[in-house]
Amino acid sequence: MDKQIKELTLLLLYLTSWEEDEFPDGMRRSWKGYPFDALDALSEEDWLRGSKRSKSVYLTDTGIKEAEALMKKYNLIPGSH
Repeated sequence: MDKQIKELTLLLLYLTSWEEDEFPDGMRRSWKGYPFDALDALSEEDWLRGSKRSKSVYLTDTGIKEAEALMKKYNLIPGSH
């Protein structure tokens, strides 16, 4: 899988995510409307988790940290423009 596709998919998942107050530590969830091969690659990195039957996934702490690093890499930090 192309590295940029994997990175940008993670970024989109992060940017469109929301916090679930019902779960411990305000878990971040996102709808998984992305190609399954990209989602599988992100799961293999342990950046997100979720069941195959679920319509959403949740970002792991590692995935959130990686997404925040990618925001800096792609100059997407709020207020930086």
